[in-house]
Amino acid sequence: MHELLGEHGWSRPTADVLLDQWLVHADFLTVPLAADFSHIVGNPPYLRLEDLPKDLLRLYRGRWPSLFDRADLYVAFIEKSLGLLRTEGRLGFICADRWMKNRYGGPLRAMVTESYHMDTYVDFTGCPAFFDEVDAYPAVTIIRRGPGKVTRVAFRPEVNAEVLRRLAQALRGRAEHAAVSVCTNSVRGESPWSFDELGYMDLLRGLEQRLPAMEEAGVRVGIGVATGADAVFIGHNLDVEDSRKLPLVTTRDIRSGRVEWQGRWVLNPFEDDGTVVDLRKYPRFAAYVEKHRDSIAGRNVAARTPHAWYRTIDRIHATLTSCPKLLIPDIKGSAHVVFEEGKLYPHHNLYHITSGTWDLHALQAVLSSRVAFAFVSAYSPRMRGGHLRFQAQYLRRICIPCWADVSEKLRSQLSIASLQRDQTAMDDAVRELYGFTYRDWTRLAPTGATVIDAS
Repeated sequence: MHELLGEHGWSRPTADVLLDQWLVHADFLTVPLAADFSHIVGNPPYLRLEDLPKDLLRLYRGRWPSLFDRADLYVAFIEKSLGLLRTEGRLGFICADRWMKNRYGGPLRAMVTESYHMDTYVDFTGCPAFFDEVDAYPAVTIIRRGPGKVTRVAFRPEVNAEVLRRLAQALRGRAEHAAVSVCTNSVRGESPWSFDELGYMDLLRGLEQRLPAMEEAGVRVGIGVATGADAVFIGHNLDVEDSRKLPLVTTRDIRSGRVEWQGRWVLNPFEDDGTVVDLRKYPRFAAYVEKHRDSIAGRNVAARTPHAWYRTIDRIHATLTSCPKLLIPDIKGSAHVVFEEGKLYPHHNLYHITSGTWDLHALQAVLSSRVAFAFVSAYSPRMRGGHLRFQAQYLRRICIPCWADVSEKLRSQLSIASLQRDQTAMDDAVRELYGFTYRDWTRLAPTGATVIDAS
């Protein structure tokens, strides 16, 4: 900074005075600051809350309501910065955009909608904007304190000074640019935001208005078990009682396009009523967990429940094993929907779909379609390689008709097409299910989705 100021003619003593005023070494989230800034610019830290010291985390959560659920720390930086703006002041951050779509971003989205407006959004997914590779790509967002109607949007621009200079002029409304689009009604309350890169949000909004979301239609979405110590809880040869282990299906087992069980089991430390097992009743299980006590007693879940130090992070519901289900891996470039007939328990990298109403083969056709992919694509942040997160919170946004409203003929068409893995027949049946014209169906670009059967 001294060198920079010197290049502009400032003497060293004057520079010292300025820098003493300008630069503050403190915790931004706790240091008092006057709320009267016209511009705030930053690149806040991306840090999981569980990585913070517990006392500091309690302090932050007490001060910043945006630290909701499993939010990352950058969310609190956005909240505080917005509160420091004067009327018509602007905040410009480059950071992860997950808060715009994830569940944890709900309170912050509501705050922005109520008193602010997002003027600009630039998605840098896949752009070489950093020296190091990153898994979650950032966005540049400019949020203004005051009302507004439109958001100017650009996606994955070339990282070149001249290109970005011209783009910046268009994003400020001072010039035209083919890469800049104008969105309205994209920033709406707590609901996830989507800026319609692919140009079909109006179709999805129409479905959202006339059809229920999946769980409202009797389709349940869940995630497999997280253990906190897979090396101990999962294995091919677990020397425990048969009742204390379950056959486990992982992403490796469905990689080939069918469920090909590789013989892994997961420990089940729960009775059917949800209570943790009494070790005295299962001596082999007790000996096994005692042998690995050092590896599993230090987990957070064990510290919180010392009487049940050998439990998995998630409760295991053994009855799910025998329940027919659809399995969907978390991170994928296209929908990968697998039918599992009811013999295996899912691992935590797999989401499972069950239903007491919908026929699962018919549902498999729907979830493998371009419609389902469009919903996930609209609401999921993109990861490295352009992959999407097929997480429960995005899968639940998929809208489908109630099974009772589907004709017998269409039910049969969906199910048979799925069983036969006939993509053309599936497309025709799903298009008819949603009532799309051929033109609108074409707007939902083909996804390369695959239908996988475990039979």
